[in-house]
Amino acid sequence: MSFTFAPATRETARARIGLQGPAGSGKTKTALRLAEGLAKGAQIGVVDTERGSALKYAPVPGRPDLGGHEFGHMPMDTHDPRHLLKAVEAAEAASIAVLIIDSWSHFWNGRGGLLEIVEEAGRKPGAGGSFGGWRTANPIEQDMLDALLNFNGHLIVTMRTKGDYVIDGKKVTKVGVKAVQREGAEYELDVVMDMVEGTATVTKTRYEPLENLVIHHPGPDVAETILEQLGQGVDPLAALVDALAGPVETLTLDTVSKVRSDAARRRLLEAELMHPDTGAPTTLGTLLHQRLGNVVVRLLADDSLTYQGALDLHARGKAEQWLDIQRAVEETGEVKTLGELIAARGREVKPTPAREQQPSATEAPKNAQERPRNAPPSGAQPTGANAASAPQMRKIFACLRELEFPEKDRAARLRAVGLILRREIESMNALTFGEAGDVIEHLESYTGRENGPDAFRAWLDAEQQKLAQAPAA
Repeated sequence: MSFTFAPATRETARARIGLQGPAGSGKTKTALRLAEGLAKGAQIGVVDTERGSALKYAPVPGRPDLGGHEFGHMPMDTHDPRHLLKAVEAAEAASIAVLIIDSWSHFWNGRGGLLEIVEEAGRKPGAGGSFGGWRTANPIEQDMLDALLNFNGHLIVTMRTKGDYVIDGKKVTKVGVKAVQREGAEYELDVVMDMVEGTATVTKTRYEPLENLVIHHPGPDVAETILEQLGQGVDPLAALVDALAGPVETLTLDTVSKVRSDAARRRLLEAELMHPDTGAPTTLGTLLHQRLGNVVVRLLADDSLTYQGALDLHARGKAEQWLDIQRAVEETGEVKTLGELIAARGREVKPTPAREQQPSATEAPKNAQERPRNAPPSGAQPTGANAASAPQMRKIFACLRELEFPEKDRAARLRAVGLILRREIESMNALTFGEAGDVIEHLESYTGRENGPDAFRAWLDAEQQKLAQAPAA
């Protein structure tokens, strides 16, 4: 489990609706009308515990004038909640868009239902009666609730009701109706409607437009309101593609990064689509890589890009894990990663004086005391624009920590940096701006690798051995 917060959205939510009322109040008819509005032409499934009563609303072959509702029918004569789990699995396998359980009450007090499970379990020796029976029934009921509430389509359950009365002395007062189901079952649902002779009264809802609604046989209009409240009118894939479909010149790195993050969270990177520019089949992940490459190439072509800007761009790419995305160089057709393109551009914009202060990292010095041409004298500290910046210093220390250099081992840090620059370093403050850039570039070639710390130490040992074997001046 990941203990992180993600932006909340509604478009993947599904309706959970309860219709409760006495026999003959219109629950099944209303459920089918609502289901048609929710399904939008997709398949509807009915788990029928009412001895096939739902079939009375099916079409009559050859008689379209008689009307009717099209749905898949699953009769169920025994009402063990574990059978309902199997029915939900079958509905998901059949891609049912709206599942109707008619009625849910039977899985409470019907043949084989929860109350019967409790009674049978409680009669076993040592079970402790009904109290012990619930130890067996509670997990079964929870599994049933989980299956229903996690169903990947819309759900409508019907529940029978019975009158609820209060007795005060000789006076009996009817105080309302009570669903035949465990106390509080309605709290699991988004909308609950009380049915009386085909008329529904919304008694519980999470959707403000439905509050206190009274309507005869609610149908497609109510279903449309529920869909609007769920945000079902928004196709999440289309919304992400639209964010990428504008002129490339107007896209920002923040925009593309956010779309990429949202697509990954919603598991849509492999979703197939038509390319908004060419119309060719592609995937959202491929389109994101193209757009990301477009933005990065545009940023690298900006004449105002500084060496520090290139370092920051590279650091962001590493943090967001897109440096390995490949991009063809327009001038040559050569394929490079975005990380390589950023590094190449960074070398171009690196201040020239700083670049001339040290030889190539592959050149071995004549001895350990040799300093690059124009390097500051031993013990001297560069000043002004020639000095390493604070962000560079923080980056160097962060890389060294990642490569498992203890923060208190100052000598080890100075030795490592000195071997990278081919000169002795008495203090990190002695680094020039250009030298700091070279150190960062070298360290980042090891950070993030699975064996980065070991590989870097092996390189240090090899360089130290080369220095020891180099002839004295």
